Amino acid sequence: MSGADWTVVIPVKSLSAAKSRLRGAVADSRHEELALAMVRDTVAAVRACAAVDDVLIVTDDPAAVAAVTALGARAVPDPPAAGLNAAMRFGADVVAGLGHHRAVLTGDLPALRPAELGEALAAAGPGRSFVADAAGTGTVLLAAAAGTALDPHFGLGSAAAHAATLAQPLLGAWPGLRQDVDTADDLRTVLALGAGEHTCALLRDLGLIAECGTSGVAGRSHR
Repeated sequence: MSGADWTVVIPVKSLSAAKSRLRGAVADSRHEELALAMVRDTVAAVRACAAVDDVLIVTDDPAAVAAVTALGARAVPDPPAAGLNAAMRFGADVVAGLGHHRAVLTGDLPALRPAELGEALAAAGPGRSFVADAAGTGTVLLAAAAGTALDPHFGLGSAAAHAATLAQPLLGAWPGLRQDVDTADDLRTVLALGAGEHTCALLRDLGLIAECGTSGVAGRSHR
């Protein structure tokens, strides 16, 4: 699959409820800002990927809507209001539609590089394909070719669940794509990989880091 023909869907839950296992990594009063910064870095990297034509955020959170639309993504409400998998199915199969190549991503990939995403999408097969997280048990990306229903199974043990439903595992290294952020240890890992400008700026403002590596997307213009 070549060209800018992918729609990427990212579900974002209410920021007040997001990333509960990450609480304590920053002051509680700034937790929602951290969750949103990671969403913004994820969206910026996806927008900078040449293979992506459209970025669709499924969310009911007003702050998230404002942030992602400022980055050039589309935002739609989450009428199913039935959790992550329902939001992904709605965005990919209903809003984007089965006529498009679609991929869903988690919104906590602040070290994602556009080239990594492009390579993963180029490797995607004619049906459904997925990228496991760094631990090998979760899923960070699920892709569905045109004409194929998404059928997401995100949650505990999702990599095995996707494999069991005959989705093809994609085996590239892609450290920034594979490293989602659920815990403070994960946050330290993405900082070592080189997190995006929004996450880095927040952590610098909090005095938690002096410098931060580059994710390769800071300063890029949006298509």
